[in-house]
Amino acid sequence: MTTLSKGANVPVPASAVRAVLDWSAGPGVPDVDVSALLLTSGGRVRSDDDFVFYNQPLHASGAVSHLGKQPGSESLDVRLGALGPDVERVALCASADGGTFGQVPGLCLRLLDAASGAELARFDIAAATETALVGGELYRRDGGWKFRAVGQGYASGLAGLATDFGISIDEQPPTAGPGPQPVTTPAPAPVPAPSFPPPVPPAPPSWPAPERTGSGGPGPRPTKGEEQLPVDMRKRLSLRKQQVLVSLSKHGVPELRARVVLVLDASGSMSTLYRRGTVAGVTERMVAVAAQLDDDGEMQAWTFATNPARLPDLAVGDLPQWLALHVRVGQIFGFGRRKPPKGLVPGQIDMRTVGIQNEEQKVIAEVRDFVRAHPTPDPTLVLFFSDGGVHRNREIEQELRAAAEEPVFWQFVGLGSSQYGVLERFDTMPGRRVDNVGFFAVDDIERISDQELYDRVLSEFPSWVRAARQAGILR
Repeated sequence: MTTLSKGANVPVPASAVRAVLDWSAGPGVPDVDVSALLLTSGGRVRSDDDFVFYNQPLHASGAVSHLGKQPGSESLDVRLGALGPDVERVALCASADGGTFGQVPGLCLRLLDAASGAELARFDIAAATETALVGGELYRRDGGWKFRAVGQGYASGLAGLATDFGISIDEQPPTAGPGPQPVTTPAPAPVPAPSFPPPVPPAPPSWPAPERTGSGGPGPRPTKGEEQLPVDMRKRLSLRKQQVLVSLSKHGVPELRARVVLVLDASGSMSTLYRRGTVAGVTERMVAVAAQLDDDGEMQAWTFATNPARLPDLAVGDLPQWLALHVRVGQIFGFGRRKPPKGLVPGQIDMRTVGIQNEEQKVIAEVRDFVRAHPTPDPTLVLFFSDGGVHRNREIEQELRAAAEEPVFWQFVGLGSSQYGVLERFDTMPGRRVDNVGFFAVDDIERISDQELYDRVLSEFPSWVRAARQAGILR
């Protein structure tokens, strides 16, 4: 084992290595996250895909992988032989959350032989006001690989680090999500339910009471503003409200009322789902849940990545414009930048302030604050969509355990099958008077019919309502 000083280097005899960042975790110590950047000979990434971190844990080549975190330790594996010939360097980076690296004692970067576990090099890192740093780098030399102890810090955080590696933070407009036309959600299959009427006509300006079917049961609720929708969107909404009603009727609660809140993951790994219209399609499908459950037919909505941001309320009549303006993925480019991007309209979020990482606990806390500040006689149903990358397990569990005494049910939907952590364990987690969390994940939500999706989204909410009433959490 070789102990390196800053700037020193050592040959790497192994074909695969593990970089381990260690520190002394404890009260008051900022959390630390590691990442890797695959760089060309010009010292620049080729694309955002060359950034490997906990929310994008495996490089497309398979050469670099993020292994997850233990208390006071986080690791990356690098298969040197699998790196493409245009990758000249792999920068091993870290960022501090909630403080500076000067507040992180015992900071040390170790390089191990991934096969044997033998320690090849060790670098004790000294830092002060830095909030991001390059701890070390692997680089090509004379047909082989070497490791250098770098220890370069950035008081400007991730923005300064990103700029050094060619990620521009100047005049980057927010990445727009897909417009409302066309929405790529598959056409729903008709539901055989003879006791229910055909789609309702557009609602008149003044709301009538909920319709009744010929059998005397409740029908789909007319929704304020739906007459403003394009014809095809209005037809989809009408049929989907009927399908939501079918799902509620299966649980014996066709007249159940609730406030509906939508939460959309905008982290970096979600970008493909935004580009291909999946998130816009999911949003349109969830509007039917709010239209059938909520008295005003509106949804409160949040987006989140590193930070949460509340979006304008989603009113049914504004759906096409809302999708075009507000269904957008987060951005890394704007960290530390004060000047807003050009082209934002009133109500649009500067997505650079949202960032790209996964911090579910922050948006959960913000939604809880909203519910407490705006009480309603009806329960609240939170529809929370994410593609995984959950890593703040302890903080998320604390928030959701505390929320068990509140009139809110949290329905999490995984868009894929990737690292959902504590969310997958809540159904069997003791210590709560009621189970206030539902979770399921699907590989491709666009392939699931509307009826199946509503059945799954609403599978646990009615039973929670009954249990919460018995426990006195709901009136």
